Amino acid sequence: MERYLSRAEFAERIGVLTGTLSRYKLPEPDAMIGSTRGWTEETIDAWNAARPGKGSGVGRKPSV
Repeated sequence: MERYLSRAEFAERIGVLTGTLSRYKLPEPDAMIGSTRGWTEETIDAWNAARPGKGSGVGRKPSV
């Protein structure tokens, strides 16, 4: 049986507060149960690995 993670579990998995997720463009959910979205661990991990993160240097001015 496939297990889908909730928004709270998504946030916990990537190490942020649940409210912080509203700032991100999240991947499409793997499942919809009513209006509740769910993601697999694999989807979350792939999305998290591909997103620019702390220390990536994206959007920073170069050091002089």
